[in-house]
Order: sequence, then C-alpha cells, then structure tokens
Amino acid sequence: MQLTLQQLLLILPGARKAPNAIIDALNAAMVRYRIDSPVRAAAFLAQVGHESGQLRYLREIWGPTPAQARYEGRQDLGNTQPGDGKRFMGRGLIQVTGRANYQKAGAALGLPLEDQPELLEQPVHAAMSAAWFWQTHGLNELADAGQFQTITRRINGGLNGQAERVALWETAKRVLA
Repeated sequence: MQLTLQQLLLILPGARKAPNAIIDALNAAMVRYRIDSPVRAAAFLAQVGHESGQLRYLREIWGPTPAQARYEGRQDLGNTQPGDGKRFMGRGLIQVTGRANYQKAGAALGLPLEDQPELLEQPVHAAMSAAWFWQTHGLNELADAGQFQTITRRINGGLNGQAERVALWETAKRVLA
C-alpha cells in the first residue's frame, strides 16, 4: 500500500512541519519491511508518530534529563565508552538508542552508524531504521493480531504516551480503512 500525503496529514496533523522527504521515505521503508496492510500501517504510523513528535523530531531532544543521563555506561545499550550516552541518543522515527542498537541497525541497513550516528537524522534512514526495528521485533505480527499494547512495550519498554499512541492508532485505522 502507498501512503498519500493527505492520509499522512489526517493521521499526523503535526507532520506538516516534518521534512518534505518523509512521505517518500516512509513509503519506501514500509514496502521494504512489509508494513503492507492497513492494519500494519496504522499501528506503525501511530507508534512512529508518537515517538517522533508527529515526524518532527528525528533525534531525541537532549537535556540531558535524568533518564537520558542514565544512558551513560548502560551495558544493556552497549554504552561502554565515556560519552556514549549522548553520542548514541535516540534517533530515527522509533528512536534507536545505544551503541549496541546503532551497531545492529547499521549492519542491517548497510550504514556506518557507529561512526556516523547522525545519519539516522536523515529522513530516509530515520524511516528505514524504524521499519527495520518494527520487522525485527515481530511488530507486523503483533499488529496483525491487534496487540497494540504489546507493540508499545516492545518499542518503549513501558507504556509511556499510550493514550496518545492509541488515539493516533484509532485515527490511522479510520483513515486507512
């Protein structure tokens, strides 16, 4: 399925401020990673819409907040060198975070993300990294089964922003029906 700009803006009205290249990037990523049905696309767009501030932020807004400060030295994120927390902050439409996740995404996408983490701030790579994450974490299958809360947990680790995610999902399901 091809997402139109009109559909995107009905689902994510805040995307008017997003980079112009984002619609083409989203469509290419969704095709490559088989986010190819209205059910899958609705769940994907709701999640990336929340994670990216309706496609306006291709990298995490850095404070650092107390949570961001805890990225430093986190073995589970592969942040083993001083400065890794900030260097490998959340980027892309699903906010890939941590050296280890940048290594995995870079290998999958054929990008030198460990050396150039800012590549995930480019619309095409931001969308591809999100769709890659989506597929590799089994989120197409969860979308097919209507397991939206489980999708949120796999992306976020909890249910932060769940009310907005669900509202975006409901809108996306109506628009894409």
